Order: sequence, then structure tokens, then C-alpha cells
Amino acid sequence: MEPIRERIASCPVIAAVQSEEDLAAALTTECEVVFFLFGNILNISKLVQQVKANGKAALVHADLVEGLGTREIAVDALKALCEPDGIISTRPALVRRARHLGLVTVQRAFILDSLSITSLAGQLSVGKPDFIEILPGIMPRVITEVCQRYSTPVIAGGLIKYKEDVLAAIRAGAAAVSTTCHAVWRM
Repeated sequence: MEPIRERIASCPVIAAVQSEEDLAAALTTECEVVFFLFGNILNISKLVQQVKANGKAALVHADLVEGLGTREIAVDALKALCEPDGIISTRPALVRRARHLGLVTVQRAFILDSLSITSLAGQLSVGKPDFIEILPGIMPRVITEVCQRYSTPVIAGGLIKYKEDVLAAIRAGAAAVSTTCHAVWRM
């Protein structure tokens, strides 16, 4: 876990990739961590190995890999298929399973209202993730509130397109930001 924390501390912008073209672009940046928001059971191993061959950490969004189910066995399959450094999921049970398998874990949460922030406690108690990724990530006040309520480091994701978004999220307490915006990857 510490190597990922160190990588995020040294480069708090995470390249979130949605296609092979995005991945190729991300590999040319200084981003230390890549979030896979695409893939299928036939190509995810090759894609993750490309990231690792370039000295970067690969975290796979288990919910978005085509051909995997929603049960905990999906995490076992990902680990066997591609040996990612970690997984991202909106499902606390998958986060818990990944943690048991020794993977870095990111609990993804969509913050829609104050109830979303409160219900996050239940999700965190089940999965005990290494990080919380909150979306959208352009809400500094909400990032501050989540950081104050929970001791789990926060990654701000979603709708981050500008340097100002990154700086606001970091000032609000986020450990990092994840974004699909190529320009931000190159900040």
C-alpha cells in the first residue's frame, strides 16, 4: 500500500483511462497511477501489463470490466487474469475482497446530497478501503467535509478539467485527483 501512497504523494494526478488511445497518452505522462475505466476479460491483462511495463501502478475499476460479474469472485478473477496493483469499485463487498487479497482498494462514491455523505460510513465499514474516490470531484466544500468525517484518504474524481480544479481539490484535503482530461495529466 505504501508505494501507491508514495506515488500519489509525488504525483497527485491520476490518469483515468477510458480507451486504448487514452492509455497510450497516459503512458507518456508523469502520472504514476492509472485507473482503468474500461476493458474486458479478454484484454485487461494485456492493458495492465502495458502500464506495469512503463513503471506505473494499475488500478482496475472492477465494475466496468466487461464480462465480470458483481460478486466477490470477480475480484479473484481480476487478480488471476491481470495482477493489478489494486481495484476500484462502488461495491463495498468487492472492495473488502480485494483488501483480503492484498490489493490496494478504492471505494468509489457518488456524492449527490448530504445523505450520500452520511451513508458513506456504512460502505467504508464494510470495505475498509485504502482510498475513497468521490465524484464529482469539483466540490471543494464537500471534499473538506468528507476528509474531516473519515480518516480514509480522498481522491477527487469526475469533471476535473482544469488546473484550478486540481488545486482546489488538493487544498480541500484530497490526496489526489483522478481525471480523464489529457491536459490535466500533463500539468
